[in-house]
Amino acid sequence: MFNDIGALELVTLVVLAVLVFGPDKLPKVIQDVSRTIRKIREFSDSAKQDIRQELGPEFKDFEFEDLNPKTFIRKQLDNDELGLKEIRNGFDLKKEMAEVTDAVHGRESESSSGTSSSSGSTCGRIDMSKKPETPARDDRPPFDADAT
Repeated sequence: MFNDIGALELVTLVVLAVLVFGPDKLPKVIQDVSRTIRKIREFSDSAKQDIRQELGPEFKDFEFEDLNPKTFIRKQLDNDELGLKEIRNGFDLKKEMAEVTDAVHGRESESSSGTSSSSGSTCGRIDMSKKPETPARDDRPPFDADAT
């Protein structure tokens, strides 16, 4: 519950509580606060059980923590039915980036040399240069009535 409170913060809270409530009333305040927290937890647990009973047996594996979007997505991505682990393991980012770099610089990589010769390409190079498109003489630019 208090995972992010450090030792210095805890000491500060204790000193502040002693100063505000006094050493005489502090044990009574701690009991009241703990009793209130216990009642809130009991109310929350009974509400969860009531909701599970109303949902029926088809939602017996339903967890309220799954309503958190991060938890839901993590649970769905870890599911083996989608085959994402095989895809993630089969994807080699360094190899893909090396192939793209070789294609941009006009070099032939080891893996593309075997595939380019079998694909029937004459040069084995990919032309990545930009060429301006010249429209035909009969082509007119599109007319936009709203722009005029």
